[in-house]
Parts: sequence; structure tokens; C-alpha cells
Amino acid sequence: MATARKAAPRKTTAHRSETAADGKAAAGGKAAAGGGGDMFNPLKAMTERLQGLDLTGGAAKALENSRKDLQALMEANEKSFQGLQTVVQRQTEMIKQAVGEWQAAAKGMPGKDAKENFAKLDALGRQSLQRAANDIQELASLAAKSQADAFEVVRQRIQANVDEVTQMLKRK
Repeated sequence: MATARKAAPRKTTAHRSETAADGKAAAGGKAAAGGGGDMFNPLKAMTERLQGLDLTGGAAKALENSRKDLQALMEANEKSFQGLQTVVQRQTEMIKQAVGEWQAAAKGMPGKDAKENFAKLDALGRQSLQRAANDIQELASLAAKSQADAFEVVRQRIQANVDEVTQMLKRK
């Protein structure tokens, strides 16, 4: 019984301290709500406005918007992938063309004057360097265009979402 008596006061003491802590928290919460209420006025107004919205069919609208968002992301991803394929195909064409030119130059060199061969190699090297610079610009342009196309799809969807929210807020 001695153990039971010791346990009972502990429970009571713990219960009393919990009750006191709850009372202090409640009082502190009231003070915080009363003193900090001015800070939350804009949020309160926005909350009241959002609560006043007619959300009839809201779940269906949300589902439809999510479907459109996903569709826009898939379309943007497809455009990006197509752009990457175009870049890779063009790179392959460029490499094949450069290799063909160097092979043709190498076939025409044997048995000729070394000075003339070096002059041809020098000219071919300069042309190749200029072509490489042009090719890099072309590839960068292709990549930028495909990314811009993909971004435009996403931008349009974002704009549509903003317009929908604006219309919902104007109804109120």
C-alpha cells in the first residue's frame, strides 16, 4: 500500500502541474491572439475571402486543372526531347561531313609535294575550325529554341492557372 500511496500523490501532482501548464498556455494563447491580432488582419481578410468562394464542383475543377498541368508538363518534356534528338542528329551529320572532308583530303595527298600538302592541311584546318565555330552556334541555337518552346508550354499553363484564380477571386 505504501507504493500505491506514493503513486497516487505523483499522479495528482503531475495532473495538477499539467492543468496549471494548460492554464498558462491558454492564457498565453489568449494574450498572443489579442496582442498579435493586428499582424494577422491581412491573412484574416484573405481567409474570409477564400472561405466565401463558391467551390461547387471544386474537386472536379482541381482534378481538371491537375490533368491540364500534367498534360502541359508532358508536352514540354516531349518538345525538349524532340529538340535534343534534333541536336544529336545534327551533330552526327556535322561529324560525318567533317570526317568525309578529312578523308578526301588525305586521299589526295600521297605522292604530291609536301609543301603543297601542308598548305592543303592548313587550309582544311582553318576551314574546319571556322565550321566548328559555326556548328557550335547552330547547335546552341537549336538547343535554345527547343528549350524556349518547352518553356512556352509551361508558361502558358501557368498563365492559365493565374487567370483561373483571378477569375475565381473576381466572382467574390
